[in-house]
Order: sequence, then C-alpha cells, then structure tokens
Amino acid sequence: MITPAFDLSQEPDHLILSIRVPYTRTSDFDLYIDGTDLKFFAKPYFLRLTLPGRIIEDGREKAKFDIDKGLFTLWVPKETPGEHFEGLQMLTSLLAPKGSRSAKPLVEEVSTECSERVGDNEDEDEEDFDWQVEQEIYTEKSEEELRALQKYGFGNQRCGVFARLQKELSDVIDIKNPEGTSAAERRQARLEAEASAFSTDHYLADWFEDGEIKGLLKFRPWWTKLSPSSEQEGESAVPFTDDEKEQLRKFTNRSYLLDKASRYQAWLSLMDILLAYTYEVRSTEGEHNVETPWTIRKLSGTLCWLETYSSLQEVLVSFGRRVLCYPLYRHFSLVSLAIHDTAKILHSGKAGVLKCLLDIHRVFRENEPAYILNDLYITDYCIWIQRVKSKKVADLAATLEKATLQKTDLELEIDELEDAARIVAVEEEQQASKRAPVSSDDSSSSSDSSSTSSDSSSESSSESEESEAEEDCTESKEGGGGEMFKDNPPEPQPSASVSPTPQSPTSFSAEKRREDALPSASEGSRQLIQVLGERVAEELRISPDSSHKGARQPSSAATETEGTSGRSGGGTLLEPSPRRNPLLIVQTQQDPDALEGDSIS
Repeated sequence: MITPAFDLSQEPDHLILSIRVPYTRTSDFDLYIDGTDLKFFAKPYFLRLTLPGRIIEDGREKAKFDIDKGLFTLWVPKETPGEHFEGLQMLTSLLAPKGSRSAKPLVEEVSTECSERVGDNEDEDEEDFDWQVEQEIYTEKSEEELRALQKYGFGNQRCGVFARLQKELSDVIDIKNPEGTSAAERRQARLEAEASAFSTDHYLADWFEDGEIKGLLKFRPWWTKLSPSSEQEGESAVPFTDDEKEQLRKFTNRSYLLDKASRYQAWLSLMDILLAYTYEVRSTEGEHNVETPWTIRKLSGTLCWLETYSSLQEVLVSFGRRVLCYPLYRHFSLVSLAIHDTAKILHSGKAGVLKCLLDIHRVFRENEPAYILNDLYITDYCIWIQRVKSKKVADLAATLEKATLQKTDLELEIDELEDAARIVAVEEEQQASKRAPVSSDDSSSSSDSSSTSSDSSSESSSESEESEAEEDCTESKEGGGGEMFKDNPPEPQPSASVSPTPQSPTSFSAEKRREDALPSASEGSRQLIQVLGERVAEELRISPDSSHKGARQPSSAATETEGTSGRSGGGTLLEPSPRRNPLLIVQTQQDPDALEGDSIS
C-alpha cells in the first residue's frame, strides 16, 4: 500500500482534506469516518489519519476529483461547528495509529490500551505508576561502570553509537571519546577548546571593519515575513514546501517517555540548535552553502560536544562564546540578533520550529558525516515537536525574550579588549595629526634651502666669471710673463681628490691663450710662451680620480686628449668643471731648473 501525498486545512464548519492519487479510478474510492479516525482507500493508495478533533458523517460531506491533476478533495463536517483543529500541519503525528506508544525511540509497543492522545498529555503524564518497585541492595559502582553509562542524543537516550563509527567521529563532533566522558568532562573540554580558539585579531578586525556585519544585520530572513495565522491565534501561518511535506510523511511516528529533567534538557538543546540555525541563515543571507553543515553543528554545543544544559543562561553563554570563536563573522551584534530571531521563530508556534528542523534535517541528510546527527537528534526533534503543546512553545519564547546576555558573561575579556583597541586607535590618530604639519614644514624648508642653494650657485658662478676676466687682463698686460714663470714657478693647486671644496675654476684653451698673449709681448717672450704652450699641451691629461661633487662627464675633446697623451705622471691635470667651463686646470709642482733649461734650448 502506498501512502499518498496529502494536505489538511479547515473552515469553521468543515475539515478539508486534499489527497493526490494519480492513475486511479473514481469508482474505486472508499472512505471511512468515525470520530477522530479518517480512512481513505483508492487502490493502490491507503491513508489513515488520527485527527485532533472529531468529525461526523451526516450528509453534509462532499468530494471533488480533478482527473487531470489526480487530486481528490474532501469536505468533512466537524462534530462541533466552529471548533479549531490544532496541529493540522503536523503530518507525522496525524499518521500515528490510534493509541500508539513507545517506551524508547527505537522500540514500539503493540498495546492499544493507552489513551487516545498520549502525545498531547505527555507533559502532564498522569499514568498509573507502580510505586512498589523491586528493592535491591545498594552496591557502589566502579569508575569503569559509571563511564560505561554515559549517554547522549535526544533525551540522553543513546549510547554506543560512536563506538561503531570511529572513522566518522572526528568529522562530526569535537569530543574524542564520547562513550567514556562524563557531562562535566565534556563541558570542561569544551570551555578549554573555546578559550584556545578565540582570536583577538579576528574579533577586532570584525569589530573595526564592520561593513559586511552591518549588511547582515539588515537582512530579513523568512521568519520575519510570516503573517499571523487565521486558524491559530497567536501563531503564524507557516507554509511548507512539497519536499518538506514528503519528509514529514516519511518519518516513523513515535512518542517519547521523558522524565521532567530529560524534557527540560530537550527544550534547552532545541534552543541551542535553533540559535545555531538562525545565525547560519543570517550569515549566508538565506542561501545555504558547503559550509552550512559545519557552521550549524560547530556553533551548537549540543551537536558538537554532546552538551547537556541545565539553564537557559548556559545555552546563551555557550552560543555566544562559540560565535566569537569559530565562524567567519565574529561580532556580538550577531549573537544578540540570533537570540531575537530564535524568539521570533518560537512565537510562530510549532510550525515555525518544525520548518527550521526540517531544513536542518535536509542539510545534514545531504552531508556525508553529518547525517549521523539526524539519527541522534534532528529526526527525533522533528517528530517530538509535533506532539508537544503549543503553550509550551509560547512560554519558551516569552522566557527567551526576557533573557539577557552581556559581553562579560562570555568570560573572554571582550570589554577590556575593546577598550584597549579604542585607546590605541586614538593614539594613532593623534600621532598622525602631529606628523602632518611637520611634513609640510619640512617641505617648505627644503624648498627654501633649494632656492638658497640656487642663489648661492648663481653668485659663485658670477664671481668665477669676474675672476677669470681679471686674470686674462693681468696676463695680457704683463710683457715679461716668461721671466716671471722662470723665476717664480707657479704654486701647485690642490687636486680635486684632496679637497672636497673646489677652487674657482679657470677656463683653459691653449690656442686662445696664445693668441691673446702674443700681440702684447716681445719677440723673445712670444717664442718662449709658444714653446711653453706646446709643452703644457703635451702634459695635459684628465684626472681619473676626480670626485668633485656635481662634476659633469668629460667632453669628447677631453676624452680624445686623454687618449692621445702618452705620459701619465706629474703633468697638468684636467677635470670636468662643476659650472660653466668644460675643463678645470689643476697644476702640479715642476722643477724650475728643468723649466729654465727647456726654455734656453
């Protein structure tokens, strides 16, 4: 038999049942209505529903069949007109056989003696209990036996699961040995791991550069767009997709026997999972990616460390610490908004919570190692939430809205870190403001120095020209220049390599100097000057050791003179002029007697 796809809605006086039964004949329909039971048969389809209210068969029922769509629609009158049937979207619970019970999630009882709606009354379980329990003598258990009793999963009803899944263990949870680790040891290991994973650089980077964070805070997820339900006062109309309805039909219906402490832990763990889910939806702006399974289970201490909480504040602190330690966006504003989003989902009723759980179930189902968490937690939550009272969900939402979480509660020294960062930022701004005027003063001083240097260079050039003109005039007036050179040889000038401060440069051109000196000298002096000029010309060479600051490269003529000179010692040295003249004469010491002998010969 095939369970068909179906959907339920209601009017004030009728219950509307839509069943998709393609490829069937209209003559084969069979319908059974009795109180809370409704059975439909059309070969090869069979549907049995246990309704939350009573219906009757009094002639007001009607049906319609769309052959093209294969859709059968049935209107069944309510026994009490105007009565509201709660939980018509909880398809898994509607498929439960009447009076079914289970002592454990994986064990079903075949007895049908229990009450009709056990799921609705399990929070106030008033079943008869045999107080005359069998007594046993107390024997103290060894540490090995106590460790063997460690449990986890929904309602702490599972154990030994990871002993068979050692390869997948590290990809699903962070705890190394869940079977032999107590709840207190898990918590201590979790806190130590969070403390070592917290990065001050990452947190401050998101705190200062919060452009993307502000964009995420403005995002509106699907639960902010829900409209109030017309069927259930105080709840929202939550639509389910066809895939989600199909998944609800696939769940095996079961009920859970949880004591008060286990139920309380189940609610807190559900809160922890929803907080992780709301953060992930907002951080990805509603578009799941390959990191979605990792993000949800990493932010949930329940899924990642098999944590069991004892108070709502513990849940909020654990979630806040993990948000600031692990995901891409680590900002306290995202923690606060995730808490607000979770309260909004809880206010939408069981349907809103169920839709979130179905989305998580689909994400984990499509991820290879994370599917184990569906078996441990999510599948049971999807079934269990359909059977709880809506009042419990509303009370939890109100409690969450009143809860507060401060940065100091996280014990990560967030306030001190932010204060230190503010002080450093202010100091850097002050130093930057001080450096700005100094830089402008330096540039103006450099400009003044440059102009002063330029003026000094111009004045020096002018003085050099005047000095050269005076020397030319002096040489042209002295008729016995040769006698003076013979008796008083010129003093040697310091080489440019010896003194870094050059003397006033003197222009040299042999041909021009001879032409200027010859008209004003006697015949003998003219001959002596000519001989000396030729000798000086032979002794000229360019100094290779010249290091005069600002000197130019030698001209091509000077290079040819250096190449043709056959002597390398004791002659007149030439080096590039730093200003306007191409060459600078540097004279060296010569023997006066040798000079006189050369003149006589």
